[in-house]
Amino acid sequence: MATQDRQAGNLPPESKELVGRSTELAQVQRLLGDSRLVTLTGVGGVGKTRLALRAAYEAQSSFPDGVWWVDLSPLHDGALLAHAMGEALPLSDQTTRPMIDVVAEYLADRELLLVLDTCEHLVEACALAVEVLLAAAPGLRVVVTGRRPLGIVPERLLTVAPLPVEDGGGDGEEADAVALLAARAAEVVPGFAVTDANRPDLVRLCRRLDGLPLALELAAARLRELTVGELTERLEDRFAVLGTTDAVVPGADPPWHQALRTAIGWSHELCSPAERLAWARLSVFAGGFDVEAAGAVCADARLPEATIAGLLAGLADKSLLTAAPGIGSGPRYRMLDTIREFGTFWLHHLGEEPALRHRHREHYRTLAHQADAAWIGPEQITWYERMTAEHANLRAALDFCLAEKDGQHTAQDMCGALWFLWIACGFAREGRHYLDRALDLPSASIPGPVHAKALWACGITAAVQGDAQAGSRLAAAFRSCVRYEADESAAAADIHLHGYALLVGGQLAEAAAIFDTLPPLPPAGLYRMVWYSARAGRAFVHVQLGELAEAAAVADQVRTACGGIGETWLRAWADYMHALAAMGLGRTEEAAAIARCAVEGKWHCNDRPGIAMAIDLLATAAFASGQAEAAARLLGTAERIWHAVGVPQAGVPELIAARDACEEGARRLIGDDVYQAAFGTGYTTDPDAAIAYALTPTGDAPLHER
Repeated sequence: MATQDRQAGNLPPESKELVGRSTELAQVQRLLGDSRLVTLTGVGGVGKTRLALRAAYEAQSSFPDGVWWVDLSPLHDGALLAHAMGEALPLSDQTTRPMIDVVAEYLADRELLLVLDTCEHLVEACALAVEVLLAAAPGLRVVVTGRRPLGIVPERLLTVAPLPVEDGGGDGEEADAVALLAARAAEVVPGFAVTDANRPDLVRLCRRLDGLPLALELAAARLRELTVGELTERLEDRFAVLGTTDAVVPGADPPWHQALRTAIGWSHELCSPAERLAWARLSVFAGGFDVEAAGAVCADARLPEATIAGLLAGLADKSLLTAAPGIGSGPRYRMLDTIREFGTFWLHHLGEEPALRHRHREHYRTLAHQADAAWIGPEQITWYERMTAEHANLRAALDFCLAEKDGQHTAQDMCGALWFLWIACGFAREGRHYLDRALDLPSASIPGPVHAKALWACGITAAVQGDAQAGSRLAAAFRSCVRYEADESAAAADIHLHGYALLVGGQLAEAAAIFDTLPPLPPAGLYRMVWYSARAGRAFVHVQLGELAEAAAVADQVRTACGGIGETWLRAWADYMHALAAMGLGRTEEAAAIARCAVEGKWHCNDRPGIAMAIDLLATAAFASGQAEAAARLLGTAERIWHAVGVPQAGVPELIAARDACEEGARRLIGDDVYQAAFGTGYTTDPDAAIAYALTPTGDAPLHER
């Protein structure tokens, strides 16, 4: 479907060069040519994910609509599988339609490769979803990694074997295991190389570990302290004991390869007692974590908080954690799934699993409340980045709340505090999933501020989805249980919720009347955002009713109020409303200047549909100013964003008509060839450069007579 050449997708970076696997890479490419579904299976630690990633990079040129990676290791609820796909693609549709239908519709006329990584714990859900998507999208190819096949008709299997081991007289293909061990050894021992003296021990070590990549990497990390010969001897001394008594970790299906259990068990034995305890406790994290989170969840008298940073660094040195740049100055750590499984086994063995999962839940519930309190303010973008980075952990904490006996209070408390994640960060569907479940729990309707906040969060999330019926029902429930005397902002929250339920239901006059009862200044309390959002809603109603001067005035009031507290998200929406009104009033230069403010704000918030809407408006302003070529380039940039997120102009008839009128007028002024060239430039320009162009005033662009 792509109209211009580009490299689309979201493949994670390759942190290290892939050693070997040339035969397997060729097999993957051949199977993808013959079949639309290829599954890479094999034991844990054999390198399925790494092989799939390299194969995905090599396949990019064959898929004009990109290669897209979906990491399923942190996902535990199969009901959210389609949500995870939509987030990865990425999709902006947050309506109440079934998410699998939205993903299928998005993929229907695209030619892309979807990689579902680590599927063994979600095999049934993955099989159902892949069948639906392959039926709906003839240009779709899927690569799956997991310890179990999906077991559906079009599937072609490739069993990933351990790396071949040099036999002393073979060709280079047989040396892949030795090459990997040597490469990883050189990372910890500068200047390390294979020599005639150490080659026999390297080969013996690789054979003992059966060429299993993860086992080899763990062994290489020990070469800081030991020679290859010492390492081999010590491993062989322990192999029989560890290889026969180390328990198989629950959930490893099929059971772990003996060499991997031996290598991981030996790594565990060689850790200090504090490192072993940290390893076990860190297994409760989903996705990644930083030093602060690790300290909050894992530290106690046995693991003092002051030691946590050093323990994490030590585990990373042993290849038991991977480190990457995090939010702020410190690193963010991640544990491989196989290593996490071993840690979970030992955490259960220690009898600490329930306590650590409660601590994990409480840390992220506290973090949710901190973000809620700070969201409407100058640290909003920092909190956006932090909470989206913690998405997998927030999900895991919510799943624990919902599974916990008598967990309705904590589930509602956390879901309500995360309102901003649902409606401002693009996760409305997921928020509705969690909020509906939390509100449906036994004894979930006990009145109180926590229940009221959850009702409000669910109601405004329903409004964002365009579900007016649910919005009205939840607004009525909120009104019946909230205590206005206990919170100064509760009345404003009632107005906000009812006003938006009416707005999305098309009852504009009624919504205007409700919004007009809002107090003149923002009240303090639990619902700090509602005044700003309700005033932005009033500006939108003015626009829809054609009251453009009034819309500009109200939007400007919101812009000023948000600017005064350093708020970005709602300020950007108010910018857009003001620019829309100014354009309708013929104030083209003003509309362009404020639309650029909207683009900048929405870029900071990663609001892709909002960015595209604002750039479409900028294009209209450029055309109205006689800058048709600039308008064409801006339309190209907006089109690329719309193409990525789903339905162009969000399917709104008025936005579609304005965009089409801009294109028609620009083509008339500069001709199809010039228009198409400028449009293509905007479409293919790197996103950062395209946004920089959009933020630059077009006053120096050539004028065209209209």
